[in-house]
Amino acid sequence: MEIKADTTVCIGAGMCALTVPAIFDQSEEEGTVVVLDSTPPAELEEAVHRAVTLCPSGAISVV
Repeated sequence: MEIKADTTVCIGAGMCALTVPAIFDQSEEEGTVVVLDSTPPAELEEAVHRAVTLCPSGAISVV
């Protein structure tokens, strides 16, 4: 699993950071998504998929 984030699409809702704070954060300058670990451990895969689903702008994807 590899996480991709498009900051040009991100609206800064923060659902990703709230859902999986070990993997996602928000930029202090723009409030957009910051991926802390693009290849998360297997035990966080379900939570990452939930964050992708909850993202209102579709800025996060999993490959």
